[in-house]
Amino acid sequence: MTQNRLSIADPIRTNDIMRKYKLRAKKSLGQNFLTNEKVLDGIVDASGLQADEIAIEIGPGIGALTEKLAQVAQKVYAFEIDENLIPVLADTLQYYDNIEVINQDILKVDLDQFVKDHNLEGKTIKVVANLPYYITTPIMLNLINSDYPFQSLVLMMQKEVAERITANPGHREYGSLTIAVQTQMKARIDRIVGRNSFIPRPKVDSAVAVLDRLPKAEIDIDDPVFFNKVVRSSFAHKRKSLMNNLLNWQGRTDESREKIKAIFEKCGIAENARAEQVSIDQFKQMAEEFKK
Repeated sequence: MTQNRLSIADPIRTNDIMRKYKLRAKKSLGQNFLTNEKVLDGIVDASGLQADEIAIEIGPGIGALTEKLAQVAQKVYAFEIDENLIPVLADTLQYYDNIEVINQDILKVDLDQFVKDHNLEGKTIKVVANLPYYITTPIMLNLINSDYPFQSLVLMMQKEVAERITANPGHREYGSLTIAVQTQMKARIDRIVGRNSFIPRPKVDSAVAVLDRLPKAEIDIDDPVFFNKVVRSSFAHKRKSLMNNLLNWQGRTDESREKIKAIFEKCGIAENARAEQVSIDQFKQMAEEFKK
C-alpha cells in the first residue's frame, strides 16, 4: 500500500499537501520543507539506524524525513512546535504505527526524563533532524549537553554552521562553537545540500553534519564551567590577539601579562597567537594552568 503512493518528499506530493492544508512555510519558525529523496535517504544512511533502534526527530514539518525514519527505526518520536502542523502530520503519516508526534518545544523538554517516561533506557537512541536555521545552535548544544548522553546526532543545518563545528585550528571558522562541540563530539560533514532541495528555497546552502559522542577519557575536562569561561574569554574579540583577550579577562596589569606569558610558554602557545590558532588540547592545558 505504501509503495503505490508518492513519498511525502516528492515535490508533487509536497505541493499537494501544502495546497490541501493552505500551508505556507513560516519564516518565524525557519520552515523549509526538504523535497530531495536522495538527500533524505542519505541522512537516514548517515544515521546508521537499525530496526531495533529509536529515532528522535526535531521539526518534522509535513513528515518527509519522519516517513523515511519510520521505514527503518523501531519507533520515531517527532517533536513539532507548530501546532498547525499536528493535523497535517496525522494525515501524512497515518499509514505508520511506529511514529509518535509530540507538540512540544524541544528546548523545553527534559530529555533524560522523556527517555525514562517512555521506558527507553537500554535502547539505542539517535537524533536525526533537519534543524531550523535560526535556532540550530541552541538545539544542538542542548542535545550535546543533555543529561541523556545521546551517542549520535545527524543534523541538517546551515552549511556555514556545519563548517564552524567541524573546523580545525587555524581555519577562519574555528571558534568557541567549534570547541563547545568538539570537546564532546567527533564532528564531520556527511554531505552538502543545495538550496534547490527545499520548498521554499532558502537563501543559503545546507549541510548534513554527523556528531558521534567521544569516549569519556577523551573529553577529560575537570571543570567544564571554568573551561568554557577561558574559551569564551579567548574568543571575546576575534580581531584581537589571544593575549589581549585574556588581559581583558584577567586585568590589564604587568602581573597578569607575566602570568599569561608563563602559561603560554607551558602550553606551547606563541605570545602573538590568536585564539583560532590554539588547539583544544592547548585550551584544556591553559584552563588547568589558570586554575592553579
